[in-house]
Amino acid sequence: MAEKREKEIYKVTLVGGVVNFLLMVFKFVAGIVGHSSAMIADAVHSLSDFVTDIIVVVFVHISGKPVDADHDYGHGKYETLASVIVGLLLAFVGIGLAWNGIEKAVGFFKGEPLPSPGFIALLAALVSILFKEGLYQYTVRAGRRLNSSAVVANAWHHRSDAMTSLATLVGIGGAMFLGPKWNVLDPIAAIVVSGFILKAAYSLMKPGIDELLEKSLSENDKREIASAIYSTPGVKGFHRLRTRRIGPKVAIDAHIKMSSSLSLKEAHEIASEVERRLKSKYGSDTYIGIHMEPME
Repeated sequence: MAEKREKEIYKVTLVGGVVNFLLMVFKFVAGIVGHSSAMIADAVHSLSDFVTDIIVVVFVHISGKPVDADHDYGHGKYETLASVIVGLLLAFVGIGLAWNGIEKAVGFFKGEPLPSPGFIALLAALVSILFKEGLYQYTVRAGRRLNSSAVVANAWHHRSDAMTSLATLVGIGGAMFLGPKWNVLDPIAAIVVSGFILKAAYSLMKPGIDELLEKSLSENDKREIASAIYSTPGVKGFHRLRTRRIGPKVAIDAHIKMSSSLSLKEAHEIASEVERRLKSKYGSDTYIGIHMEPME
């Protein structure tokens, strides 16, 4: 099952990597030939997407490794680390775009001329929007199906590139059809889009950082876990519930109270039933630790 999941992640990421590489080359050519600094910046963003694809492939491969002597809970958090790295890359790209846009806008209002881009740059922006939004839809659905935070993070990176290309399209179109006085639309649009990119970076990094810092599952998850435990015949109560995520997997520990008159075999069967109920909800790879206590 884990091997199949890893192969599907590789497939999704490979598709994104090939498209990113081709778009990156096309954008660089269009930016240079079309005299568009905005399109060259967009090409740099596509380059960051290409690098992100490589990071996802490497880290997912590591996270798919089985339990070993040094990793009793497997390597799932390497995938979480990958999603944080993707978020950081998004943040750096967003900050870079904002800084570049501010510099150009300030220079324009000081009287510095901005070059008018050519049609090939406009075409490249339109092509990028269509392909990157398609990649986002394809990748995010696969990431949710495979329960991979790294793949979902990569999907948002695709969408951030589409957003950047949209801003580039507006800026290039404005400069081409409204005249040189409106060339400033390009850097202004880049500044606006950089805000959306930074927001996306935060939304990707926060869950990953929370997981790396051992944050518990949500209150809703805890209520469902409690319901599964309480509804198991023979369980009289429980306490010391502890939860966390390990990449795509979940770890649950709890102390369960049972009648002191039960035999060890009977108590073990009840604990096993609790495990089965929890794994039916969170997956067969869920790490579950049950400590049995006699009911006073």
